[in-house]
Amino acid sequence: MKKTICLLPGDGIGPEIVAQGVKVLEATAEKFGHQFVFETALIGGAAIDAAGDPLPEATVRLCRNADAVYLGAVGGPKWDGMSQDLRPEKGLLRIRKELGLFANLRPAMLLPELAGACLLRADIAARGLDLMVVRELTGDVYFGEPRGIEIRDGLRTGYNTMLYNEEEIRRIAVIAFETARKRRRRVCSVEKSNVLECSRLWKEVVMEAHREYADVELSHMYVDNAAMQLVRDPSQFDVILTGNIFGDILSDEASVITGSLGMLPSASTGAEGPGLFEPIHGSAPDIAGHDVANPLATILSAAMMLRLGFDMAEEADHIEKAVRKTLADGFRTADIMEPGKELLGCVAMGNKVVERL
Repeated sequence: MKKTICLLPGDGIGPEIVAQGVKVLEATAEKFGHQFVFETALIGGAAIDAAGDPLPEATVRLCRNADAVYLGAVGGPKWDGMSQDLRPEKGLLRIRKELGLFANLRPAMLLPELAGACLLRADIAARGLDLMVVRELTGDVYFGEPRGIEIRDGLRTGYNTMLYNEEEIRRIAVIAFETARKRRRRVCSVEKSNVLECSRLWKEVVMEAHREYADVELSHMYVDNAAMQLVRDPSQFDVILTGNIFGDILSDEASVITGSLGMLPSASTGAEGPGLFEPIHGSAPDIAGHDVANPLATILSAAMMLRLGFDMAEEADHIEKAVRKTLADGFRTADIMEPGKELLGCVAMGNKVVERL
């Protein structure tokens, strides 16, 4: 099978970790007889520096013509002084919009090999942590209009609009229910319907969509309670369905309690066209160029690409098993280092995973 992958290395540690992911993808393609063609494009701060735009049109064209998009990270203090429209993060928001990527899937799993790095109390961690956050990606306050900053009664006033229509809610609910069918068949819809009209519509439409999924258990939880429950007992969750801003916060919380953001991948998908696959962590500019970044989340994002984007489940399993074998053999990067383990840099960790393929 031949597939074209558009690489968006981005900023900070992005180029370093994407390079390791590419190395693993190349080794996997060779082992299974596939051909992956890689094309590289600019996004974020790197695109601003080169083209004056966090998402040049050339990048959009390459992404649309690819079978999948593989992203490193965007942003950094170098561009903090830019206007809102020119910040690196705008490139990421815009590529999601351009590709129609309305669903973000973020798994959070506590691997037995990294149980010692978990931030939860030991008795809580022992119950297990294996959940998927299904986050709506193109609506809510990040995109709702009107928005802006203006003078009201002589005072500077900022405003954003939380906005969802029923079709936007229904399509992400379907993704969550379909995802749950492949897991433990439980969906918890998270909103704030006790105070927000937008959330009341969310809850109504999710309940309507659930009628077609009687085999999936549906529960509801306010977002503030969900944030507490993720720390108190994350084992109660299977699939968390939620909107853009709540999902942004909860998915980061769910992932960091596993011990390291450097271990967790994500996928963004739409109704058609290429999906976008990326680690959930940021660009970490303070360690960029020092060969200390953890590439495993990026490598696991490649596995999600093969599984969800290319329907290559066996190949995805192969990568995930290689990552776990690398950890079981005692190799660690600085962010997940434990006593008695062997410390590796970014490149060396990528090499160890390739060896175990």
